[in-house]
Amino acid sequence: MNQETNWIHAGNMEALKHEGAKVVKGGIAVFYHEDAVYAVDNRCPHLGFPLHMGSLCEGILTCHWHHARFDVCSGGTLDPWADDVPVYEVKLEDGELWVNPQSKRTNDIEKYKNRLKEGLEQNIGIVIAKSVVGLVEANVAEADIARIGIEFGTTFGSGWNSGLTILTAMTRILPKLDKTGKILALYQGLLHTARSSSGKEQRHLLSPLPSEEVAIGRLIDWYRNCIEVRDTQGAERILLTAIHKGVSDEQLAEMMLMAVTDHFYLDGGHTFDFHNKAFEALQYVSNDQKNKVLSSLIPMLGGPTRSEELHQWQAPIDLVSPLKAAFEIVSSSPTDTYRQLTEDEEDQIIQQLLSDQPLETTQLLTKLLQSGGHPAQLAQLITLASAERIVRFHTQNDFGDWIAVLHTFTYAHATHERLRHSTHPLLIRAIYHGAMSIYLDRFLNVPAASRPKDVKLIDTNQPEKLLDVMDQRQNVNEASRWVMGFLNNQGNPEQLINQLGHALLREDANFHTFQMFEAAIAEYDSWELRHGAFAERAKETMLLAVTRYLAAHAPTARELSHTAKIAWRLHRGERLFEEE
Repeated sequence: MNQETNWIHAGNMEALKHEGAKVVKGGIAVFYHEDAVYAVDNRCPHLGFPLHMGSLCEGILTCHWHHARFDVCSGGTLDPWADDVPVYEVKLEDGELWVNPQSKRTNDIEKYKNRLKEGLEQNIGIVIAKSVVGLVEANVAEADIARIGIEFGTTFGSGWNSGLTILTAMTRILPKLDKTGKILALYQGLLHTARSSSGKEQRHLLSPLPSEEVAIGRLIDWYRNCIEVRDTQGAERILLTAIHKGVSDEQLAEMMLMAVTDHFYLDGGHTFDFHNKAFEALQYVSNDQKNKVLSSLIPMLGGPTRSEELHQWQAPIDLVSPLKAAFEIVSSSPTDTYRQLTEDEEDQIIQQLLSDQPLETTQLLTKLLQSGGHPAQLAQLITLASAERIVRFHTQNDFGDWIAVLHTFTYAHATHERLRHSTHPLLIRAIYHGAMSIYLDRFLNVPAASRPKDVKLIDTNQPEKLLDVMDQRQNVNEASRWVMGFLNNQGNPEQLINQLGHALLREDANFHTFQMFEAAIAEYDSWELRHGAFAERAKETMLLAVTRYLAAHAPTARELSHTAKIAWRLHRGERLFEEE
């Protein structure tokens, strides 16, 4: 019977009484304790230390590595960061012990989902990592994994935050990554969400207005007025009324972003970028979560910095008054007929955006919009010019100034994304705000870093060698030369993007670096839809920009990726306590 059922022989009962504990085939630890026999997985579920080397007292099995404690009968842990240990059925026949190699409890999908929620609530990285590995290995849809984090992050805390932005950004780039990259991306996004929202009070939403009969136009006016006077409670009730009324996502985005663009470049571009990310996150959550996701944006509108009030936007050149005049012109003569800008026009725009003539830039943008230039195409070009600022960013600048060019780029990218969905005249104001931020960044290109040239061709069969280059601290110029050499040798851009993803995800990256990677790859994809020399150079610009930024912010301690590696090795049954 034992052979037919594949039970494992665990030795003689009397011998076990004398030994106290032993390890049998399959890595199962068998214990004699209080006149009974117990069998558990010998690997501590925390980090894999052998449990047979632990101690067993009064029914509690303690691992001596990090002192995780387990009920030896059920396998349940007293320490939530450790996970439960699998237990096995034991039987005695003619003085011989046999162990069923199938654990009593299966690691099913619901268990992993529940553990992920617990890891988020308690902000425990190893628990989040194990849950992600288990869910990915169980072929759970990536969007379903991300949904758990988005719902958690928008339920607890003060509102939309950097963690939710990272999670949404990383979920969007999953198709660009291999399996290891996907696990790291989801883990990092979920961990940062936990760090931003764990331990915070639950957000309780207000109620919508009693009547849904208010026209959408009136709701938009009310919402903008509330944001103007920083009345976030009134704005929340109006937003929830619009959602309850069944207003489309496009109209909701227009309403909320009109209020954002009523003032210039709020909070250095973060407000617009966060709004864009929240609307992108809607594709990963159920419809009944929309009110939580979108209302989480409103708290940030209670006190953002309005750039038209800042000195640099008013002196020595008044940027504010010409922009307001341009807004009046564009709003008074909207067009529904658009044309494709020529490459010559595109080149002219890039050169103008990178000049030190902001008033002429405003005039050119207005002229092109009046002549039918599509707002989304202009926003794409503004994003390209802001990426060029990063390519030209000289390493002799103060290190903190990387963030200045980053903010402009991610803001411009968010503008491009939103104008692909709506060309409302009031949203077009964001184009001008981005253009002026590019102008204000001009001194960060003095002197300008040179684009790599006369570079050595790189072996395209080993794209992972880029990671070796980035092992050297702030190896910005060499990394960009490597990428140019790879591209010049007809290297596969998709393989390069995957390696750039690993360059990001192996680091303990900061919020802005995640933003940079996702925005650059999304913009690269937008230029993939175009043909010609201008589009090819634009794609090259995006890859060089993200490479330089990643290289500037590496290496780090890489603690997070190490945790994910441990979780994956535990899932595969490897023994972490032994030398590799």
